Amino acid sequence: MVEQSDRAPLLDWEEIPPPDPNQAAQPTPQPPREEDSAAEKSAPTDTAAGTGWSSTAVVVKGDGSPGRTELSGHGWDRPQPLGTDRNAPFPGLSVKDQWEEKDQIVAVFVVTFDTRSGNMIEWCLPHDINLDGVEFKSMASGSHRITSDFIYFRKGGYFGLACFANMPVESELERGARMKSVGILSPSYTLLYRYMHFLENQVRHQLQCPGQYSPLEAFYEDKKAILPPTGNGLVTACPTWSVTNISRCMHPEMKITHPAGCMSQFIQFFGEQIMVLWKFALLRKRILIFSPPPVGVVCYRVYCCCCLANVSLPGIGVSVPELRPFFYINIADISALETELSYVACTTEKIFEEKKELYDVYIDNQNVKTHRSHLQQLLRLTAADKEKYRKLTEQRQLLLYSQEVGEDCTSNEEDLFILFFMELNNRIFQTLSEVAGSADPTLTGEHVRAMGLDPQGDRAFLADLLEVYGFDVTLVIDNLCCP
Repeated sequence: MVEQSDRAPLLDWEEIPPPDPNQAAQPTPQPPREEDSAAEKSAPTDTAAGTGWSSTAVVVKGDGSPGRTELSGHGWDRPQPLGTDRNAPFPGLSVKDQWEEKDQIVAVFVVTFDTRSGNMIEWCLPHDINLDGVEFKSMASGSHRITSDFIYFRKGGYFGLACFANMPVESELERGARMKSVGILSPSYTLLYRYMHFLENQVRHQLQCPGQYSPLEAFYEDKKAILPPTGNGLVTACPTWSVTNISRCMHPEMKITHPAGCMSQFIQFFGEQIMVLWKFALLRKRILIFSPPPVGVVCYRVYCCCCLANVSLPGIGVSVPELRPFFYINIADISALETELSYVACTTEKIFEEKKELYDVYIDNQNVKTHRSHLQQLLRLTAADKEKYRKLTEQRQLLLYSQEVGEDCTSNEEDLFILFFMELNNRIFQTLSEVAGSADPTLTGEHVRAMGLDPQGDRAFLADLLEVYGFDVTLVIDNLCCP
């Protein structure tokens, strides 16, 4: 098996050979429509239309061990390269994408770098929309050092995706380089990924033919959102998997911000440190990831961090802050972050490291650190953490082997990682719920081991978990010095 690189997929997609025109095209799995979700929630098990996926419930047994969740279907493929239909009205969008899931785009815009004024909005539709700050969100600090990138971000109650490109030019006025970003805003990030090819195509067009906006105008007229008159402007939180929507939402939501293989790259990048990130995510801490450009792949890590905290047990986490994905942030977001209780974000601006009041956990490359003294202990891997990571790695190797020999053509690594952490979280909260509801609400070392945790090494983590989620349980674990 050839490992996927940790590069931004925007760059990798160009290297994929085009599909054989003689082969029948496979239908692209589609994210669920938000208006359809209410009708589908009542089904005990369901099959995602057009995906071939079905599931049984995630069952957590009385002893705290997770039951097996069975998934069946064809799996999900890596996004295809740019479309080759030169007659398409929106080059870069497949024919299927051009007629499905309309009415989702709130704005489309072009941002340019001016040598005298800096980042500025060059053009946008609609003309009266407030895009203050988008010129900095869609062109990350330090982007002048790279040739292309893509960026996910938040703007008020909307999510955005922008594609950036940097082209050398023989112009003294532009100082030898022309830099632009073309982006969109949407009420949800569930559909943004499917427009990435179009945005990449358009930013190149804008670099080569500045001022020609007719394709963007036609795109906006076709895709513009019809919003309810009394929208509350709330930002969609990171998806929370429930028993009944796991097959319907898991893979479409996984496709929200990344292609297949992102979670695999995420865990390979952090290694055993993934277990440290898992604890911070479950405790709803404010997590900030620093990286120099390109920032696209780092936006994927933001999303993957949020996925570590998925729980499918009803009623769990309703009283705790939602783990909100902020994606890319810059200094203009400081005031917004000051009021956030829980988030995951990434930045290319090193100055954030000094703003310790804005975050609990700071990640620089693979280095995870915290300035909160009561969280220091959580940075140390326990024997139980290493054992969980070993099991995760073992399951992954078995899956890769079964795929290589052709025994398993339906499962993929995204299923494995999502279900691994969801079942781990379910086991923990199922045990805590049972103990809290028992005649003797005392959590013993035996309970802790049944949850897959270390009675001594994870004591601080458990104490925080009980406080954050409001479990009325007495934590009693024997001292190491006792026989």
